[in-house]
Amino acid sequence: MHKFGMIALIGPPNAGKSTLMNTYLGQKVAIVSPKPQTTRNRISGILTTDEAQIVFLDTPGIHRLRGKMNRFLLESAWNALASSDAVVVLLDAALYCAKPQLLDKEIAPLVKPVSEAGRPVLVAVNKIDRIKEKDQLLPFMARLSELWPEAEFVPVSALKGKGTNELLERILALTPEGPQMFPEDQISTVPVRFMASEIIREKLFYSLRQELPYSTAVEIEQWDETTREDMVVINAVIYTSRKSHKGMIIGKQGANLKEIGSQARKDIAELTGTKVHLELWVKVREGWTEDPGFLRSLGLGE
Repeated sequence: MHKFGMIALIGPPNAGKSTLMNTYLGQKVAIVSPKPQTTRNRISGILTTDEAQIVFLDTPGIHRLRGKMNRFLLESAWNALASSDAVVVLLDAALYCAKPQLLDKEIAPLVKPVSEAGRPVLVAVNKIDRIKEKDQLLPFMARLSELWPEAEFVPVSALKGKGTNELLERILALTPEGPQMFPEDQISTVPVRFMASEIIREKLFYSLRQELPYSTAVEIEQWDETTREDMVVINAVIYTSRKSHKGMIIGKQGANLKEIGSQARKDIAELTGTKVHLELWVKVREGWTEDPGFLRSLGLGE
């Protein structure tokens, strides 16, 4: 008996969805950073074993922020929920144990849509490695049981790998029978050039402070594998919504942009298995976060 299924990873921003998926795949498919709302698109990671093939649908964090881009992010998350066979809700247990007043506020937008989707639900109580006093988990878990009486709860640390095997066993138990749909060596359904743009965006997240990363986007303008032997030539544009931000991204004498490019090039070379020539440009596109056409061109809301 072989199994195949689509598993949606749903949760508030910075709950660890991308980290969990990367842990299962053994390599980075979705970018991660300490900042919330890192994931903008629905990114699929494919785990293949002898018994099953699971497509994890990593989604943007569920939130109540306004604006067209944030609406597109929510559409992407709900679309994943609709196309899944089962749902794994990830929650930052360390955050809610420290600040229990946030629990109902941040989880309320999740409860009804997830329950109404009619899919089996697993709740991954994540980041338990950060909780020193384990008895703090008891009232947190009790409240979760009230919110999701039909769900199973699995304590995990996606970063440390604790409890992830147990969670995977529960996911496999909920995965329907079906044939393998993708080659064994395929780890994602997204194009390599999209993954490259995400790598560049990740380096931006780590390089820039405060809210600046949220006003930036990355688009691959050129991807050339034919002009230079054993080398991919990539031209990418970093869009920012304000003129004042352009200089911050570039840095003094171009130092910051050069460092972003250097770090991104290394990761893209590892991804493609070949040498990479990467050129980065910074352009100002005012109001891009409210431009539906441009947002769709970036793949948001899919």
